[in-house]
Amino acid sequence: MALALEDYAFVGDAHAAALIGRDGSVDWLCLPRFDSAAVFAALLDTPAAGRWLLAPASAGMSSRWRYRGDSLVLETDWETAVGHVRVVDFMPEKGEASDLVRIVEGVSGTVEMRTELIVRFGDGALEPWVRRLPDGRHLFLSGPDALYLDTPVEVQSAGHATTATFTVRAGQRVPFVLTYQTSYRRLLTRLVPDRAQDATEAWWAQWMGRCTYSGPHAEAVRRSLVVLKGLTYAPTGGIVAAPTTSLPEQLGGGRNWDYRYCWLRDATITLLALLEGGFTREAAEWRSWLLRAVAGDPADLQIMYGIAGDRRLTERTVPWLSGYQGATPVRIGNAAVGQRQLDVYGEVIDALHQARAAGVHTAEPRDDAFQHLLGDDPTAVWDLQRALLDFLETGWSQPDSGMWEMRGPARDFTASKVMAWVAVDRCLQSAEQFSLAAPLDRWRALRGTIRDDVLRHGVDSSRGCFTQSYGSPFMDASLLNIALVGFLPPDDPRIVATVDAVTADLRTDAGLLQRYDPRASKDGLAGTEGAFLACTFWLAECQALLGRTADATATFERLLDLRSDLGLLSEEYDTTAGRLVGNFPQAFSHVPLVTTAAALGRARAGEVQHPKRAGVRS
Repeated sequence: MALALEDYAFVGDAHAAALIGRDGSVDWLCLPRFDSAAVFAALLDTPAAGRWLLAPASAGMSSRWRYRGDSLVLETDWETAVGHVRVVDFMPEKGEASDLVRIVEGVSGTVEMRTELIVRFGDGALEPWVRRLPDGRHLFLSGPDALYLDTPVEVQSAGHATTATFTVRAGQRVPFVLTYQTSYRRLLTRLVPDRAQDATEAWWAQWMGRCTYSGPHAEAVRRSLVVLKGLTYAPTGGIVAAPTTSLPEQLGGGRNWDYRYCWLRDATITLLALLEGGFTREAAEWRSWLLRAVAGDPADLQIMYGIAGDRRLTERTVPWLSGYQGATPVRIGNAAVGQRQLDVYGEVIDALHQARAAGVHTAEPRDDAFQHLLGDDPTAVWDLQRALLDFLETGWSQPDSGMWEMRGPARDFTASKVMAWVAVDRCLQSAEQFSLAAPLDRWRALRGTIRDDVLRHGVDSSRGCFTQSYGSPFMDASLLNIALVGFLPPDDPRIVATVDAVTADLRTDAGLLQRYDPRASKDGLAGTEGAFLACTFWLAECQALLGRTADATATFERLLDLRSDLGLLSEEYDTTAGRLVGNFPQAFSHVPLVTTAAALGRARAGEVQHPKRAGVRS
């Protein structure tokens, strides 16, 4: 059975990612991209669905593990009765192929090791043809897919597995390299493992050397930025929500979704998190991905896209996988791609406004048609923003599915209407600050109309707070964003009442927030879910905004305590089982960790309002 999420590490090369257990087993790996079919799918089934074990023959869970500095180079140690051994795992910066490198180091004594490699292409469905090549490498082949295992260890292939036992003495280094390439390409030059490790560590050190963050909780912020870099698809700049699919939001439940895509709801805070860390190049790459993905008819704007800007993410179930610890179904693709969510218009326009205000234009030049078309021309991006707003001028009043992708009936979600207001407000700010052509009077009137509509229909008169949707008495953590985007001043009684009502209605005994009450909200799904970590980060930021700095610090530090010992967070937390749940690691948890830490720093310095997300009052 798969381990608890806290017992998995994450390594990647900004193209793909692997999850490696504390027991030394690689239980999840999709190649050659994050959203490709898995070659190791034991995370969602049993070892027979594909995994790669490399560990002492007599040991189970490792005694300790850690990342080397600010990197995704993993060290896992076992201290046995006869010696101490270490396995170093990493994925080098991708060249012509994707590689997973595992190096066994003898630290003391003599330790017997074992390895078991089970390759299954097609998300665990396809057993490959296995052959030993004349140069000693082992080939695993199925249609267009090929994996090559390169190691000095004598391995044997029998039945469904490739196995070996060997001994490691103090001072020895025994390498294993697993390389993916399409089967019809020529065989590539062999990777030199030691040289690749040095280059990988140097690459991470050089990258993190650009970090300028100097606020509180720097260690947690730096680790979260490393995770975000690892979740970035380097060719396009898109950042996946997570490298996994179908890790359940409720242990044993059916709320299991594919998160290997890029969500527009994350656009602004992702951009701001990268800027908080000083990574303007990555912010520019994210902006470029955003522009490419949303180009086209504004009426066709989707809530998510593939890592290359792909639009078709058809959802299907995979019946041959039994699910993470038995949670079914296992899903590939995401049907929520077809939903209407009005908040994404506000997110896109806000992100482009924040990028313009921060001086983010294009990244280091790419030699592609998009960069040749846009270059640093501000009017090209402005034309896109205006087109999106033209659609929203009439579309803002339509009901939608809300930012939580509810599969129940569409309704007038208050947070969606507020994000429509954000779209208009940020376009006005851009036009006024950068002297861009715009129908200012018409937009000011529209902004006022949306604001009046929200205040008339989105506020519960008896409690004086905003509610989940028009006419609904229920609370929703998305309402916290009303304070963070500057819709009203932070000391407005309706803002204060909303923060207090969300806290009273949705906070668990563990001090964490649910997104909403699944039963009361009629989200169209069976079962329930864990506490949503991003929402609790929003609560901490709202508390800081209201001057409740001690409460904000306590909330934030409670969240830090939930990180795995490697500093990783999933999407949610099961407060009953005391476990991380949902897809892992989750960008939508690590991004607000960065922005909330920065907000706490500003609050402690006496700054009241976030300088970048402040809106224009109307």
